[in-house]
Amino acid sequence: MTPQGTTASGEVAVKLNEYVSRGPWVEGFLRLLRHKTALVGLIIVGILLFTALLAPLLAPYDPITQDLPNRLQAPSSEHLFGTDAHGRDILSRIIHGTRISIQIGIIAVGISLIFGTFLGAVSGYYGGKLDLVVMRAIDIVMAFPYILLAIAITAMLGPGLTNAMIAIGLVGIPIYARVIRGVVLSVKEMEYIDAAKVSGCSNFRIIFRHVLPNCMAPLVVQATLGVGTAILDAAGLGFLGLGAQPPHPEWGIMLNQGKEVMSIAPWVIMFPGAAILLVVLGFNLLGDGLRDALDPRLKDS
Repeated sequence: MTPQGTTASGEVAVKLNEYVSRGPWVEGFLRLLRHKTALVGLIIVGILLFTALLAPLLAPYDPITQDLPNRLQAPSSEHLFGTDAHGRDILSRIIHGTRISIQIGIIAVGISLIFGTFLGAVSGYYGGKLDLVVMRAIDIVMAFPYILLAIAITAMLGPGLTNAMIAIGLVGIPIYARVIRGVVLSVKEMEYIDAAKVSGCSNFRIIFRHVLPNCMAPLVVQATLGVGTAILDAAGLGFLGLGAQPPHPEWGIMLNQGKEVMSIAPWVIMFPGAAILLVVLGFNLLGDGLRDALDPRLKDS
């Protein structure tokens, strides 16, 4: 073997040892920090969380109190984003709206994640007729347009923020079920799963102690992307009057209320729309970065 070949093999061995000693999650986080677009997404999401946490301290005005004499004021030093048709400070309403967006993202994705993971894991692990029935039911649900199905469920449950989150969570279940099923089909063929079966472990223990922990990477990526989608869908439902109800400072409601005066006061819809765009972009960039960082096939790139 040439000296160059020996050096190359040594470098590969060193990288492999570093990867094993750090662990896949630590290694993935370090790779995420080196991913420029993901880092931008992480910064945006961090600012969103910081704003939601300190909303009462950051907002210069009460987001609900009306001030009719100052209605439809253009952006100025007193109101940086202007005021709406009721004289409420738009910046304050956007800041408080981040709390609602975080709430929507966490709860809706949580519903999808819990039920979708359970269905996908059980279906993929047991296979057979159970897998056939579950997957065909999921195919039927996914045949309907995503937002149309959310509108139908919200209309049946009744308008409101809670019902909107439930609807968004329910229509997202098939996505997570498909993702986790595909991974489970691969993981359950591993040798350590056979060893667990031989040692007498129950199917329940194998699924939740040996299979699912090795399926977390794609779930984390999908959940991160799903938060942005949930926020966007909630804004759409709010715009249609099916989501959060006035006077809540939800961004979809702000767009709905501002459409009547957009020709004379474009800032009323411009800033809430920009907030939705920025937040969804942040979660999408972070999700794409996580997908690259947690993919073991890319660890040497």
